[in-house]
Amino acid sequence: MSQSAIRLQAIREGREPWRAVNTLLVWAFVSLLILVPWGYAAAPMVAGLLAFSGMLATAGQGRSSLANLDGEDRLWLLALAAFSGVWCWDVARTGVWPIAEHGRGWFLPLWPLLAGGLLVWLRSHPPSRLGWWLGLLVGGVGAGCTAAYERFVQGAYRADNGMNAIPFGNLSLLLGVLALVALLGRLSRPHRPSAWLSAALGLAAIAGFSASFLSGTRGGWVAVPLLAWIGFRAFRDVFPRRQMLLVAVGFWSVLIGLVAMTATTDYGVQDRLGKAVKDVKGYLAGDSGSSVGLRLDMWSAGGQLFLERPVLGWGEGRLQQARDGMADAGIVHPNVSLYEQLHSDVIDTAARRGLLGLLTLVGLYGIPAWLFGRHLRRSRDAQTRTLALSGLMITVAFVDFGLTQSMLRDVRGLSGYLGLTVACWVLLKTHLVTVGSGDRE
Repeated sequence: MSQSAIRLQAIREGREPWRAVNTLLVWAFVSLLILVPWGYAAAPMVAGLLAFSGMLATAGQGRSSLANLDGEDRLWLLALAAFSGVWCWDVARTGVWPIAEHGRGWFLPLWPLLAGGLLVWLRSHPPSRLGWWLGLLVGGVGAGCTAAYERFVQGAYRADNGMNAIPFGNLSLLLGVLALVALLGRLSRPHRPSAWLSAALGLAAIAGFSASFLSGTRGGWVAVPLLAWIGFRAFRDVFPRRQMLLVAVGFWSVLIGLVAMTATTDYGVQDRLGKAVKDVKGYLAGDSGSSVGLRLDMWSAGGQLFLERPVLGWGEGRLQQARDGMADAGIVHPNVSLYEQLHSDVIDTAARRGLLGLLTLVGLYGIPAWLFGRHLRRSRDAQTRTLALSGLMITVAFVDFGLTQSMLRDVRGLSGYLGLTVACWVLLKTHLVTVGSGDRE
């Protein structure tokens, strides 16, 4: 009997004590990512400590967590190690740690290594999908309630839950999308236990979309048509054509309703869209002091700095100095010096770590996207396709988010990308073992 089959048998018979613990940790991470100040760090750190303790405990029994990995897992671990290694090398050569939210770096370059360790651990002791579903439920509904309270009760211009409104809006949108995918996955099952959970996931999807609208975030919504198209292609062979049409009509009706709701309120959404158009016109006329103008200046500065040092880039800390020199020379607006990043993961990475850094960024995005897409194309099982689709949507969404915001230099952005993709991957691989054994729980 293979090691995977032995593990599966242990799970069925309740002899896998870490399963419940890891399910709880997945729930805590997804739920608290944007709801509480330390949620993005507390759950991964607790999971890391438990994983380390668990590995020590099982090592004495002659069992190795590495034995449970396959070629796909190792490829992903290579991508995580490469991204972290080049970033750590950049810190070592410059002596400067990255600055994130409120001036805190929080050892961001080491987080991919923690994610890799948790991937190894969770593959050996896989959580249940229930933790994922409940996490999306609490996270989506919580984000929606928080945003509604801040905007309609406190009168805030943009809902942000005490953080940067951009990652709050982007991650709320992503939680809403993932809740909708989970709902469709559950509806595709021949037997649908816990109907309340399916209904709650629908509510979480609407709440997540609403939170993103109320945050006033604009860039993340560019991905919505692409995500909707990917979802349609993934589910068109699962549901009858009529049901898919009803789902599509319902989805776009909700979005149109949210647009109408926010457009008719005096809470800044319509003003922000109009301001974006005005800022672009002003930039073309030579005024780069607006929000959009500063962002375009930062992209221009990043592109010029990359061309000056294309192989290894300028490095942590040195990039800011070079950019400030351009501001002093009048090449870009002086206010670009107020920011610690260039508002684009691609441009920021290229300017800091050159082509070498760009290659690791492509691996960090591309390898998970390729692996999830591979399983999505190959499998006809509805639940496998649902998990693969969820993972693919996470990577696609973060690529889009990273076009106009350095999400991977934000503490919640980096934690969210690593944690959500790793959790989804482990659930997918576990389900593949379950399906392969003939058990379609």
